[in-house]
Amino acid sequence: MKEQHNCPHTAESLAMLQALSLNEKVFESRLRIAEWVEHYGEDNVYVAFSGGKDSTVLLDLVRRDYPSVPAVFCDTGLEFPEIRDFVKTIDNVTWVKPAMNFKAVIEKYGYPVVSKEQAMAISRYRNTNDPMQKYYRTHGFPNGKKGMISKKWQYLIDAPFKISERCCNVMKKNPLKAYEKNSGNMPMIGVMASESDMRTRNYLDYGCNAFETKSPQSRPVMFWSDSDIWEYLKTKSIPYSSIYDMGYSRTGCAFCAFGAHLECTPNRFQRMQDTHPRLWTYCMDKLGMREVLKECDVPIEDNQMYLELGEEE
Repeated sequence: MKEQHNCPHTAESLAMLQALSLNEKVFESRLRIAEWVEHYGEDNVYVAFSGGKDSTVLLDLVRRDYPSVPAVFCDTGLEFPEIRDFVKTIDNVTWVKPAMNFKAVIEKYGYPVVSKEQAMAISRYRNTNDPMQKYYRTHGFPNGKKGMISKKWQYLIDAPFKISERCCNVMKKNPLKAYEKNSGNMPMIGVMASESDMRTRNYLDYGCNAFETKSPQSRPVMFWSDSDIWEYLKTKSIPYSSIYDMGYSRTGCAFCAFGAHLECTPNRFQRMQDTHPRLWTYCMDKLGMREVLKECDVPIEDNQMYLELGEEE
């Protein structure tokens, strides 16, 4: 079942891969890793390593067959300290940094709220003078609703702060692209189709090994699930960042608000107040996230105090 460059990728083929056992998924992922490495050469590939569980599994899969492949960690300054500490324990990791810090990015472009697609649509609406583009952004484009601001979030058009999806590009993608340009190495990334509709569409367009895109990249665990990742870590006794043992399910940039409105209580910001109070205070007061999250109806205060009061009653 080795993937070929011109092999069609369908929802049915993705579902078949997702239904495989973990051992079968490991086999399929190693095939895709081998295809990528054989195409570019072992000295010309790298693993984009965030310190999170997904890239931890990918790095282990890659180095089982190709132990000399380097990892690259983008030190954005937005990671939890537990992530940074864990990355320091991994051999052969190159650290790269963005040209701008998060405060400068949100001041210039805007805050990452709701989702990348919605933030982009709101930003495009605000930054065009074309009345037809504004109409399409609020009513749908002729070819569908992709790129439209959801009715639920159209009120954010008038929010008293900037909104944009550019943060990830500036803070993470650009430093990695600079590394690729300087090194000539091609990336392997630990993302999964199940994480978002956008990533599912990307898989359907290119499969796991996207050779023919403007920026080629390999995603060998695209058809895995969160439970597969945890099963692999546990059964192989692979160390992972202690941030997960503090109740966090996602460990990307600590200040990112993408998807926060979908989380149950305690959400990531309420949890941060408990586990990293100084980081939480900086996020809310210095970076201005208090106003932003309030506007998006995302709770930020720890509710434990109220739970305790309720128990006393």
